[in-house]
Amino acid sequence: MHIKFTNKGTTLIISISGELDHHSAEHLRQKIDAEMVKATTRNVIFDFSKVSFMDSSGVGVIIGRYRNIQNLNGKMAVVNVDSRIGRIFEMSGLLNLLPVYDNIDDALKNLGA
Repeated sequence: MHIKFTNKGTTLIISISGELDHHSAEHLRQKIDAEMVKATTRNVIFDFSKVSFMDSSGVGVIIGRYRNIQNLNGKMAVVNVDSRIGRIFEMSGLLNLLPVYDNIDDALKNLGA
């Protein structure tokens, strides 16, 4: 798994490549939490365009970061979700929590970033 962070103002864009599973979830959580402390993060966008697999551990990472952002009165969104990952979002209830956008620009506009 590879993680790339991009800051756009107070929005942290997290681009993930590879598999988001029980082998990589804790590493991802630690990296995101450290990056959020360094930056003045208020909003988060997860870019799933290069995620090939996600299991319940990945869902846990997303929900945990969602709670952190909520505590900051911020917003969170996901972009570039394919049908396989979208099904996991649907079954886990993440679609009830997070807006899904086609691309980063749409998410930035809708988050007010």
